[in-house]
Amino acid sequence: MNEFLSSRVKNLATSQTLAMAAKAKELRSKGVDIIGLSLGEPDFNTPDFIKSAAVKAIEENYNSYTPVDGYDALKDSIIHKFKRDNNLNFKKSQIVVSTGAKQSLYNIASVLIEKNDEVILPCPYWVSYSDIIKLKGGVPVEIKTDIKNDFKMTAAELESSITPNTKMIWFSSPCNPSGSVYNMDELKSLVKVLEKHEKIFVVSDEIYEHINYLGKHFSIGSFDEIRDRVITVNGVSKAFAMTGWRIGYLGGPEWIARACNKIQGQVTSGANCIAQRAVITALNEDPKKIKYMVDEFKSRRDLILRLLSNVKGFVCNKPDGAFYVFPDISFYFNKTIDGIAINNASEMSMFLLEKAQVATVTGNAFGNPNCIRISYAASKDKIIEAIERIKKCLS
Repeated sequence: MNEFLSSRVKNLATSQTLAMAAKAKELRSKGVDIIGLSLGEPDFNTPDFIKSAAVKAIEENYNSYTPVDGYDALKDSIIHKFKRDNNLNFKKSQIVVSTGAKQSLYNIASVLIEKNDEVILPCPYWVSYSDIIKLKGGVPVEIKTDIKNDFKMTAAELESSITPNTKMIWFSSPCNPSGSVYNMDELKSLVKVLEKHEKIFVVSDEIYEHINYLGKHFSIGSFDEIRDRVITVNGVSKAFAMTGWRIGYLGGPEWIARACNKIQGQVTSGANCIAQRAVITALNEDPKKIKYMVDEFKSRRDLILRLLSNVKGFVCNKPDGAFYVFPDISFYFNKTIDGIAINNASEMSMFLLEKAQVATVTGNAFGNPNCIRISYAASKDKIIEAIERIKKCLS
């Protein structure tokens, strides 16, 4: 019956992170001991102070439809958070709360991208960027970055990618999948380019903001020169270990926020009432309250880098944020291991799943065919066991 499906969905790629997680789940159901290092999901429980706020909301009978763009009290918390952490100043009319940061991104694409509009994507980029853009008729324009430069685009690379059709640039810092973090000077150099192109908008995905080992996060929206063209996207899934609570939000120009509110009103309406009340508490607290998770992620990063340094053919940089490593594994291309040919990152990722029983994600999904993404959002024991399996399998 596939002939009845729209060409839109036929041309839509399956999320490779979710596909690998599904494959790992299938193997586990058959009794295979799979170590999952594919999903970007913290293995911590949601902090108790946030859970208590949710329980209180239930007891206070929060059970009705919520405003499409979020509770006023939550918007106040988001405004406070943006000012405290990012030096960003917003009004309530500039904030939209959504069912996860992914919906915020989809809303932005829906209201700004026309057919054949070009959207610049520094590679590697989060797996869904490209397909969200394509769904709206846009054209992803990839900027290839290098592991030697920590997978960060330069001002010159940005400038050379701009054409008369360029509508937007989407990027994340800290980056999924590379863990790269743009510092103030690097952002300033990008801003100098964007200053000259007044019709280009910027989507800054800052969902990993607090998982930053440099100690300071910088938002590109804080630069006055382009402030009125930046939409900042964030949420609570990663730093607060609240992936299943599904709350994300954006702050941007009022006219864009109103348009996103309009779209959301026809698609999902307002986000979950209990989750919103819990997020008020999460955002009002000092970020130091979740520092124990960040400290543990940093310790795991150091551990996995040390372990991977002993795996032949894995070339890693040192990521400054998020909870991923993105090793270049092209050393193994056009080689045969255990009778199996490895010609690309996708084949390597599948080989590791089936032979080492470790789930990773191919770099092809993120716009970089030479790498694989390994999440260290898992216990140290699992990380040690996983890398030992990989090393043994490849030896």
